[in-house]
Parts: sequence; structure tokens; C-alpha cells
Amino acid sequence: MKHIPVLLLALCTLLSAASAKRPNILFILADDQSPFDLKMYNPDSKLETPALARLAAEGMVFDGAYHMGSYSGAVCSPSRHMIMTGRTVWHLPHGKGYRNTKKVPPAVDPAENSMPAIFNRGGYDTMRTCKNGNSYKAANEKFTVRHDATKRGGTAETGSAWHGKQVLDYLDTRQATSDTDPFLIYFGFSHPHDTRDGTPELLAKYGAVNHTDKDQLPAANPKQPQLPVNYLPKHPFHHGHPGLRDEVSVRGVWEKRDERTIRNELGREFACSENIDLQVGKVLKKLEEMGELDNTYIFYTADHGMAIGRHGLQGKQNLYEHTWRVPFIVKGPGVEHGRVRGNIYLLDVLGTICDLTGVQAPDTVESISFRPVLEGKQETIRDTLFGVYCGGTKPGMRSVRKGDWKLIKYDVINGTVRETQLFNLGDNPREYIQEHHDPAVKALTGISPKPRQVNLAGNPEHAARLAQMEALLLDEMRRLDDPYRLWNQPQDEIVPQVEKPKRKKKKKGPAK
Repeated sequence: MKHIPVLLLALCTLLSAASAKRPNILFILADDQSPFDLKMYNPDSKLETPALARLAAEGMVFDGAYHMGSYSGAVCSPSRHMIMTGRTVWHLPHGKGYRNTKKVPPAVDPAENSMPAIFNRGGYDTMRTCKNGNSYKAANEKFTVRHDATKRGGTAETGSAWHGKQVLDYLDTRQATSDTDPFLIYFGFSHPHDTRDGTPELLAKYGAVNHTDKDQLPAANPKQPQLPVNYLPKHPFHHGHPGLRDEVSVRGVWEKRDERTIRNELGREFACSENIDLQVGKVLKKLEEMGELDNTYIFYTADHGMAIGRHGLQGKQNLYEHTWRVPFIVKGPGVEHGRVRGNIYLLDVLGTICDLTGVQAPDTVESISFRPVLEGKQETIRDTLFGVYCGGTKPGMRSVRKGDWKLIKYDVINGTVRETQLFNLGDNPREYIQEHHDPAVKALTGISPKPRQVNLAGNPEHAARLAQMEALLLDEMRRLDDPYRLWNQPQDEIVPQVEKPKRKKKKKGPAK
């Protein structure tokens, strides 16, 4: 009998340890995916993603998730730096001359304040698989297990299944070694970024071909996705980045914006996206078999959206909702089910997962935790959202959103293109402009926008709202240390740019 209290104490200790088990993190990142490809954001989409549909049904879908923008045509790079560091776009710790150097933390190694380093210190096992390049290399190297490669082919070895296998193998190893440490897995994909070479089966499902003949159009196929509702054959003015790869050089599209080209490319995009879903489904099944699924916070998102024919654009270098917004789904312990606005940036992920796990975030992290949103205590974490693209001619594009109102400004091509767009997204969520009312465009899309669904910037009835949004944009640019100013903003506030020294070209030696 004298051993009973000791046994009870041991049992209580075990139960307490079990109840205090730290949650895992599975962060899933697609490369170039518009939220409007997915049925949870666009019920008319042909894309089938049963694993993501299950996540959405059992978790929380965000209708207001954004990336903050880019000062580079490779939009992926600043976006992924923001994810890794939780810092805003002009405060990123790498050597781009565009950012305000005074705001970069003076740490000897800024990567020590990145996601993997923070969680390594916090007692987590960290693992990563993703594409190579256009990311934060020094931070990526901090993951204790890392398997990176760019995989955009149509086979198990050359496509998304390769990334999935790295995660499954890692989980198998944990299971075989009885590893009970909490884990953070960064599960990234190389698709649906171009070149969108899907598997033969999924290409056939979506009526698409891996088109390579620039002189011919791809074949029409009724299985292909329909044109996007805000499709245009041409954007009404220059986007501001001459020679931009995504707009002129993507294999299978090039500079073409005709119906057959765009529908075929969307079919390829969907084939690649469904293959991602298949890999996600396998990993979720494995976590369930291991008994880890219910103790894992799962985040699904993309580094940014994508146009593919929307507004006559092809790439990711714009600030329309289809490209500025990202898909964002969260499932995990204590996460409410349903939909929220959120008003989050991708840079908020780091602060949030630190908050959810009890891992200490360093002072360099500028994230706002959206844990209160996940727990149903708040609808949003901020009122105003800011976006920038200036990877081409400067100062570039800016956007600001508050409530249903959104402003986009263009100051590009050495001042020869200066445009303003004002949208009421509550009334015009697809950002229709006058060109969408063209009978030829309506015949192609089958969509007839309402007369009021246009750019409202020139409408005198909305002059006061326009002035309000212009002032709000300037406030955000000041707050975030944007070093540029647009043509109708104070020019004496422009920050002199410290450009990175050009590397000297190495002299080529004799051929070996």
C-alpha cells in the first residue's frame, strides 16, 4: 500500500507531460498560386483539391491574406524573406540597395533571427524541403534537416511528389527512432510556378498540353478551365517593367493572351496544383497514422498570387487582388472553423507560430500575431493593408486597402505612365475596369459587369474617398519607410538610395 502514492504521483506526472505536449508546425507553401484558382475562394473553379478542401472544412479560411510586395521582379524572394524573418518589405536583412539600410537589425548574422534558428533555439526539430533560389539562403541553411531542389517536371522524381517524399521520409525516420521532440516542417513546392509541366494524367484531366511551339497556338479542349472572369486580351496601359520575364518569356505563353493560350496555361496550372494537393494529402494521412495530426498546426498558403490572363497580365508583378492576395488556410488545436477576413500579411506567420508554440520571438520580428483571429476572438488584426511593386521602373506601383476601398497607383516608365485606380471591392470584388465592358471581352468570358463596376478614380462622386485613400497611402509609405514617393506626393521625402556595389567580372582563364 505504501507504494500507491508514489505510483499515483508518477501517473499524474505522465498525464501532465502528455497534456503539456508542445504542438507541431506544418507550414505548406505553394509557388505562384492565386487564391481564385481554388474552390474555397472561387466555387466555379474546375480545380479539384480534396486535401485542401478538407483543411478548409475543418479549419479557418482567410479572405484577407496578402504578401506586402516586392522591389524585385523575383517577387518570390522578398516574400520568402518576409516569411522567414517576420519583417516588413523595406526592413529585410539582405543586401538590396532598395531598402532603408538603417532599419535592418545590426545582428552579426541576421539569419539567427529567422524562423528555423528561432525554433532550433526553442527546442524544435526543424526540417525543410522547397525549391532552390529566390529565397533567404542563409536562413534556409539553419534548418537541421534540409532537402531543397527545384522540381517542375511531370514525373515523381522531377515534380511535386519529390518534395512530398522528403517530408514522408522525414516522418518515417522520426517514427522509426521514436523521436518525440516537437517539429517545425517547412513543406515548400516548386510548382505551380512555370514551367508548368504537369503529369500526363493530370494534364489530360484539365485538357492541357505542355506547349512548346511559339509559332502555333495550343489545341482547344473543352476540358480546359474557362477564362478568368476578369480576363482581358491586353492590359490598358504598361505595367511598368519592360522586358519582364513573366510577361514576355514564359514558355507556353510568351506575349500571347488569346483564349486558347490562356486556357491551356490555366489547365497546366491546375494540373500542377492538383498534384500538390495529392502530396499534401499523403502527408496529412501520415501524420494521422502517427497520432500527430491533432497536435499539429497546419498552414497552407502561397508566396503570392498569379495573373494568367486576369486583367491582361500573366505574372505576379501587379497589385490586383488575384496576385496581391494569397490563399491562406489554418487548421490546428483550438483553431475555430469557418471564414474570417483576417487582414494578415505572410510576414505575420512567424510571430503567430511563436505565439502558438510558446517559442520566444526576438525583437527583430515585426509580425502581428493573428492567434486571436484563429481562436475566434477577433475578425482582423489590422485595418489597413499596404502593397508595393517596384521591381521595374521606379517608383513603381503602390496599393492601399481599408475596408471595402482599395487604391492602386502607377508611376512608371520614367513618368510617362501615371495612373490611379479606385475600387469598391464590396461592389466590385474582381476589380473590373472599363475594358471588361467591351462586347468582345464579354463574349469571351460570358460575364457582363454592372455599369458601376469600373475604376472609380475619375468619378466626381468619389473624390472625397479618393483623397482619403491617397492620404492613407502616404501615411503607410511613411510608416513603413518606403524610400520612394509618387508624382503627387512630397518629393522632399525621398530617401537617397544606397545601391549595392556591382561585382567585378572575373577574367576568364584558358579553357581547361
